[in-house]
Amino acid sequence: MTGPTREAAVKSYAAVDLGASSGRVMVGRVGPDSLELTEAHRFPNRPVRTPEGLRWDILSLYAGVLDGLRAAGHVDSVGIDSWAVDYGLLDADGALLGNPVHYRDTRTQGVAEKVWATVPAAELYAATGLQYAPFNTLYQLVAAGSSAQLAHAKRLLLIPDLLTYWLTGEAGTELTNASTTQLIDPRTGDWSYDVAARLGIDLELFAPLRRPGDPAGLLRPEVLEETGLSGPVPVTTVGSHDTASAVAAVPAVNERFAYICTGTWSLVGLELTAPVLTEASRAANFTNELGLDGTVRYLRNIMGLWLLQECLREWGNPDLGELLAAAAEVPALRSVVDAGDAEFLAPARMPSRIADACRASGQPVPGSRAEITRCILDSLALAHRRAVRQAQELADHPVDVVHIVGGGARNALLCRLTADACGLPVVAGPPEAAALGNVLVQARANGQTGDRTEMRRLLARTQQLTRYEPEGSTAAWQTAEARLPGR
Repeated sequence: MTGPTREAAVKSYAAVDLGASSGRVMVGRVGPDSLELTEAHRFPNRPVRTPEGLRWDILSLYAGVLDGLRAAGHVDSVGIDSWAVDYGLLDADGALLGNPVHYRDTRTQGVAEKVWATVPAAELYAATGLQYAPFNTLYQLVAAGSSAQLAHAKRLLLIPDLLTYWLTGEAGTELTNASTTQLIDPRTGDWSYDVAARLGIDLELFAPLRRPGDPAGLLRPEVLEETGLSGPVPVTTVGSHDTASAVAAVPAVNERFAYICTGTWSLVGLELTAPVLTEASRAANFTNELGLDGTVRYLRNIMGLWLLQECLREWGNPDLGELLAAAAEVPALRSVVDAGDAEFLAPARMPSRIADACRASGQPVPGSRAEITRCILDSLALAHRRAVRQAQELADHPVDVVHIVGGGARNALLCRLTADACGLPVVAGPPEAAALGNVLVQARANGQTGDRTEMRRLLARTQQLTRYEPEGSTAAWQTAEARLPGR
């Protein structure tokens, strides 16, 4: 009796990948030596400003997921990843108590200082390993402490877990995303009970922890009917924080690599086997989030292409290719800003805020769209350089190459500038890393691939990658870095 044919061994997986500005359902087809990804459906993610504040339109997102599953056709499994930190609250009947609050909402302003009065910042970092960010779930829960919604809540589900619950009726809390809440101990992979108790946060609100590869239930009959799928269709827990899925799809050949997951944010760091919880690490604002197979994503969160996205929106969305070509002709490092400055976190007026920052630091003020774009990309490359260098020093983990994955891998100018700034080769791709990582974890749960090394070998064989060698000296980048305030 002969074995199965190559075609018979191919399986299909739906990767629901939700970003801050759009969502999509991708279909990954995985075979013994093949990995193909196609887009089944893309839909906008438009937050809504209500009288109460900035909210996610979670019902629209769920409708987009259902539309995407309908367009995907037959699949062997479904997995969901999204942005981190945000959540929905459910009542005792499992009904959603209002639209989830957006992490850019202003409710957490001033909350960190109140938290630190109870749990000093150094103690908080030693316990949870998370960098300070004003929107971490911990600060959101403290901000919501006296709200009627939280008082009536019986369950808290992070965004991908909420959508999984609606698809399957089963509740869980995926670990890689839970590690962004600032309520997980990265050494144990369990809750930081002491921190939660001291801040009055009820961990019983969270559903039991799940890990990538764990089963998350079957699509409910109502979902099968609405999507036209034939059951049973399992939902598989993936690295539900999109960065965890993206890092799983870094096509590295060994452990001596840094990664930059680019999109609205730039997540710059290393994959480690243990967290770095030193005071020097806290002072440098590095975070320890959990990844696939108990790894640690040791990284710094930088503002990312959000800066350019906001400028494009204000400019009426001009042709990006033409703008980047014009920016490439602008003199390098004429003006730079701190891409990690919280001043750039809120939407609106981004071009003028960038100009104001340059003016305040005594640098030439970029005036044209090309000059502002070049300032942004130089500043991002400079931030990448600092983060890659400091991560290696703090973790005592040298690297030979930088991998850029996510949407920014398509931006050749940013990739080239990052190689020059870091003085290291940059390998760009795949741009759809989060969806590919999502698919590969599902494939592994179905016995189609092995460990992370085997997954990455498959990526390297099947995905289009571009290599950028560094050019020139890094001295100019060092000089530019010294121009930034506080450096």
